[in-house]
Amino acid sequence: MRQKFVIGNWKMHTTTAEASHLATAIAAGMGTDDRVTVAVCPPFPYLALVGDRLKGSRVALGAQNLYPAQEGAFTGEVSPTMLLDLGCQYVILGHSERRHTLGESDAFIHHKVRVALDAGLEVIFCIGETLAQRQADQTRTVLDRQLLQGLDGLSAAALTHLSIAYEPVWAIGGSGHHATPQQAQDAHAIIRHRFGQIFGARSAQTLMIHYGGSVNPEDADALLSRPGVDGGLIGGDSLKAEPFLAIVQAAIRQTQTPVEAA
Repeated sequence: MRQKFVIGNWKMHTTTAEASHLATAIAAGMGTDDRVTVAVCPPFPYLALVGDRLKGSRVALGAQNLYPAQEGAFTGEVSPTMLLDLGCQYVILGHSERRHTLGESDAFIHHKVRVALDAGLEVIFCIGETLAQRQADQTRTVLDRQLLQGLDGLSAAALTHLSIAYEPVWAIGGSGHHATPQQAQDAHAIIRHRFGQIFGARSAQTLMIHYGGSVNPEDADALLSRPGVDGGLIGGDSLKAEPFLAIVQAAIRQTQTPVEAA
């Protein structure tokens, strides 16, 4: 059975004081429980601070992005070497906000994925369709393209250091739309099936797929109980310890009453 994995993506939020308090509260709330993997991804300026607050805890440190070079004349960018130096274990790549707001292409995201994996980071690779694409019945086509172009040529060994976050763009950021647990399960099944066609059944069965569509404490149990939904990439509800830890507890409950993997 794949272990549940809950990630907090703080995006461009928090101050020094807020990041310190939030990281401390999440680490304390987790205690020594290791039934679920948990990571938080603060903004770049607070990585060192948050990493310090997480030391000795069950919560891992991740970053929200990187530039695909070890060093160089890339003003304003952050390398995988720097992330590792600060204690990061994970990095989020391909997030919809970087695809659609900042214009990152599948080719550029692919470059980032390869460089991150080569450097030794664990990659959380985000894919998902917009509302217009879903309404045009293009969900499978979009997910297929993002998988093929974003992960092209990866080895079986590299894939063991990668998970996928399915984030329906139409269901995040206060869009007013919400995916049902069944829609999330169906999309995860599409991703796992296609991943298996590309990389083999064994890789598909071990692949962890998170749901990233505005998960909150109220719907966490319903979503995380679905076959093939292995965890959550949490945005707004990761900015306060109480709701984030409530989602983690929902994930823990699913480890106590496991559902059939898909």
